[in-house]
Amino acid sequence: MGSRKQISADVRKEARKKSFVASLNNCPTSPRKMRLMVDLVRGRDVESALNILKFKPNDAAGRLYKLVLSALANWQEKNEGVRMEDHNLYIKSIMVDSARMLKRIRPAPQGRAHRIRKRSNHVTVVLASREDKIADTE
Repeated sequence: MGSRKQISADVRKEARKKSFVASLNNCPTSPRKMRLMVDLVRGRDVESALNILKFKPNDAAGRLYKLVLSALANWQEKNEGVRMEDHNLYIKSIMVDSARMLKRIRPAPQGRAHRIRKRSNHVTVVLASREDKIADTE
């Protein structure tokens, strides 16, 4: 491996240590409905995002709530003995991608059939600390 490639690999490795990821695959909610919930919490602090999701009546909000809790648990696993409040965690990025689509057929008039597409999605949450963001800019 060349020296430039090694340096960039080391930079990526250090960045991965500072971000904490959780993903939800094949969630049986349409991507459009999930994106409505994701847009509410993108870029917010973890505590306020959890409060927003906890009191939303949507099914997608409940799944997203659990996913953010999972990302928070991943942060706690890497940072044992450290308080979450001191690090000022926020949702750095959150992405919704479409996943498999189940195709079904519904009978229609005059012997025809209409296709029903039952969509699902993948959601990825990345948490980061605002403390690290401030240290990087200085």
